[in-house]
Amino acid sequence: MRNTGHSTDPPESGARHARSVDEPAAHPPKSRPPRAVVPRKGAAAHSTLVAHPRKSHATPELTESGTRGSAPQTLPDVARVGPVDQPVPAIAPLAPPSPISKEKSQRKRTGIRNKLIFALVGVGVLAGIASAWIYSRPNHPPPPAFNPAPNPFAQGIFANGIVESDQSSGENVNIYPEVSGTNVQIMVTEGQQVKKGAPLLVIDDTVQRALVEQQRAQVEAARALLDELRAQPRHETLEVVGAQVQLATANLKTAEDTLAKQNRSYSIDPKSVSKDVLDNAVNAAKVARANLGVVSRQFQLTKAGAWVYDVRNQEKQVEALTRALASSSALLDKYTIKAPSDGVVLSLRTVVGSYLSPQGAWDSYTQGYGPVMVMGNAGGLLGVRCYIDEILIPRLPPPEKIQAKMFVRGTSVSVPLSFVRVQPYVSPKIQLSNERSERVDLRVLPVIFRFTPPEGVRLYPGELVDVYVGSK
Repeated sequence: MRNTGHSTDPPESGARHARSVDEPAAHPPKSRPPRAVVPRKGAAAHSTLVAHPRKSHATPELTESGTRGSAPQTLPDVARVGPVDQPVPAIAPLAPPSPISKEKSQRKRTGIRNKLIFALVGVGVLAGIASAWIYSRPNHPPPPAFNPAPNPFAQGIFANGIVESDQSSGENVNIYPEVSGTNVQIMVTEGQQVKKGAPLLVIDDTVQRALVEQQRAQVEAARALLDELRAQPRHETLEVVGAQVQLATANLKTAEDTLAKQNRSYSIDPKSVSKDVLDNAVNAAKVARANLGVVSRQFQLTKAGAWVYDVRNQEKQVEALTRALASSSALLDKYTIKAPSDGVVLSLRTVVGSYLSPQGAWDSYTQGYGPVMVMGNAGGLLGVRCYIDEILIPRLPPPEKIQAKMFVRGTSVSVPLSFVRVQPYVSPKIQLSNERSERVDLRVLPVIFRFTPPEGVRLYPGELVDVYVGSK
């Protein structure tokens, strides 16, 4: 603050300056930092005061009333800067706040805090009332997307039904391969109508085809041998054996002539032929005669042809090999799965490259085996297989009085059903409707119905429907 030669303090500060330093105070004032008075520009005649605080070490003294007076006030030392004849203004400390002002400020703060608390309590009460009003309002459920299936009969029995293709007996046609192998070709698509005997898919048959070719060659060799036996005697073989007979006859003729000559000579002169020569001539004639007999019988055997038992044995060999070939060929045909009847392909559960076995195709989602293909009837009729709870079987009407009505879920469509038959075997329930109140630890009686699909409504085999069974 600039010093202009006049006092710039407010009236209260003037009173502080007028107060004596030795006046006792109720509370010792707090020391304030010194204030420097800076002269204005061009005012060389004014002096600048710089205060230097200095503490007093004097102890407080007792006043005449017996109370301890305040310690001597700490007055700053003022260094004069400027002319010496200028008076030095006295700087007095600020007076301490009175107890009344403290009490007023305390009351003011308490009042503000109370108001804030009451405001927060009011906001909480209003929020509670609003939330109570909001949550106490009734929740109106949305209207149903479709009306639930009503019971059209006075004493109708409710049952879950499964749509399936119309079959004279049984269910949908589940196709399993009879051989194992890799699927190399699929020749149909889902929803395609096929004729009986039409190829559906092909399994790798490389090994089986090679085995069939080997057995076919064996059959051909056996048949050739049988034909050879039946073609005997061979003309060339007969000529050879006939020539051997002629040779044996000539040898016999030679031996007999030699013996006759030796006998004639011996009869004329016994000394002309020795006994040994004569015996050799006799033996040679006997050998030639025996050889002729052997050759003659061999000629008769060759001329008779193959033995009947050899022919019959070879015929059986040919027959056995032929049957083995037929069996292998039939097994080879199993590698091509064909349609067992006229129908439509409902489901394909295999792809090219997957492994198939008589257990079916492995399903990676269900972690189990299932049919490779499912076929249904290609006609315009569909069937419904209903499952009657075992505790409701006594309430089932007689077969000649049974009538039923089917309701398609998700719509208001109802279709009358025609009774077909009752499957007379109670089995565990396996078809679930995914309802919370549904029981699964029970047995059911299958009842089969037939219906014509209504126009404008698409129904597929395997679809779950609601059925009410009543009496006519």
